[in-house]
Amino acid sequence: MPRGDKSSYTSKQKRQAEHIEEGYKKRGVSSKTAAKRAWATVNKESGGGKKSKSKKTAKKAAKKSTRRKSTRKKK
Repeated sequence: MPRGDKSSYTSKQKRQAEHIEEGYKKRGVSSKTAAKRAWATVNKESGGGKKSKSKKTAKKAAKKSTRRKSTRKKK
């Protein structure tokens, strides 16, 4: 699958990206940048272009991506 291929995304994820992209365009962002930002947002929220198996799996993926790693050094 080549880079930028959106075939592995669900129809819901594609709709979300379209709506997000429209919002960025209304704010004056260029089409290309708006599309990049929209897909980055969809990836952040859903964990990427994987088809969701269940709601629990999607929630775990979303939680996992928002966790921060500790910057403290262990002694």
